Amino acid sequence: MMNFETLGLHESLAKAVADAGYATATEVQSQAIPAAIAGHDLMVSASTGSGKTAAFTLPSLQKIIAARGDVSKRREKGAVDGPRILVLCPTRELAMQVAKAAALYGRHVQGLRVATVVGGVPYPAQIKALRGPLDILISTPGRLLDHLQTGRAVLSNVETLVLDEADRMLDMGFIDDIHTIADHVPKARQTLMFSATFAGHVGRLAQNLLREPKRIDVSSHTDTHENIEQRLHWADNHHHKNALLDHILTQREMEQALVFTSTQRDADDLADRLADMGHHVASLHGGHPQGRRNRVLQGLRNKDLKILIATDVAARGIDVPSISHVINYGLPMKAEDYVHRIGRTGRAGRNGLAITLGERMDVGMIRRIQQFTTQAIPVATIVGLEPKQAAPAMYAARPAAGTERKFGPSRHGAGAGGFNKSGPAKRFDKPFAPRRDDERAPRPAVAAGPFDRSAGPRVTVAHPGKGSFKGPRARPGGFAR
Repeated sequence: MMNFETLGLHESLAKAVADAGYATATEVQSQAIPAAIAGHDLMVSASTGSGKTAAFTLPSLQKIIAARGDVSKRREKGAVDGPRILVLCPTRELAMQVAKAAALYGRHVQGLRVATVVGGVPYPAQIKALRGPLDILISTPGRLLDHLQTGRAVLSNVETLVLDEADRMLDMGFIDDIHTIADHVPKARQTLMFSATFAGHVGRLAQNLLREPKRIDVSSHTDTHENIEQRLHWADNHHHKNALLDHILTQREMEQALVFTSTQRDADDLADRLADMGHHVASLHGGHPQGRRNRVLQGLRNKDLKILIATDVAARGIDVPSISHVINYGLPMKAEDYVHRIGRTGRAGRNGLAITLGERMDVGMIRRIQQFTTQAIPVATIVGLEPKQAAPAMYAARPAAGTERKFGPSRHGAGAGGFNKSGPAKRFDKPFAPRRDDERAPRPAVAAGPFDRSAGPRVTVAHPGKGSFKGPRARPGGFAR
């Protein structure tokens, strides 16, 4: 890793980086920043949390500063000639994160003009932002295409095009939009493309858009995520899965949790159930207006919100270091999304815990996840909440000697009904709850008997095969934050 001062950044950018508390560049920043400043097109593979946002934001700001010092590139005041830098992101949340990074690293760049164009925001405000000269435009493809079709967006002076999480944009069906937008950008531009993979259709897109790109690969889906402990709990049925979730969410070591569901309706239903139990919880998905999404994310950052229930699309770009737990309540549609999910915890040098709650119908996806990551997820059980059914065949064999670990009784078990004892109940989700005219059917109570948590459950983790997974390290006093 290199010191930021050695990367050739302008003094105002180096000062902003230092003010933000960063002294050493990450691997992707060390490789990408000098190459981008030199004017190369880039194909960059970098994992979540690797600092890739700064890897393209800082060179972009450097280009803006250089253009201001070049008389031939100065623009007349009031001219409507669009942005110099265009950043395309798959989701609103990721676009907001990039805009935040641009403001952070460009804080000492006098008169920096940054606009964000995303769905869920009224058109008049965006039209006003597009009306004057811009330094950086950050947008989702669909909304930018809307403005292109009406002639509101001018892209004829873009000098750098950035595609962030290009694989995700293609998965979401934006490939035609990206081609259309690229056709409106000068061919002499610089293009920086960031993607988890460049195989298949993503690689073909790169061939079409980039010129003699420099390849930078600092990510691997087989990374061990040493600061993220992974566990798999098998659930007999939906009631058992809810009981496991309720227990996990009431543990003292749980600072903040991000719970993933497979559908928008599941996210709303689960958030309502947990709110009724007294948790500070809200749901977040693509069906919510941008204003509500902003309030929910701000509540998460301010720690007014302890639990966020989200879908995959809505959670892209969430960067909250205090998220201690990621819980896969619903399995992802694609194995690679598992890696993006668990990367929401263990950020900023912290430790994290990633828990998957699997039912028998999830066996196929769990196998695909383990094949994709080339790692086995250790199986865990909670004493008092053990599954009645035998483990699926892939975990039927007894663990190798020395691979079974037990966690002592919880020092803070769930109270009656699973209420959180950390304080009075606060229904954070209330202002954000979607309006419904239909009355919800009553939820069945969690079954008694084997799911009784009054005995102070313990967790047992069985590692499926010696050497197949780098197991969690013992941490005094429970799970480290």
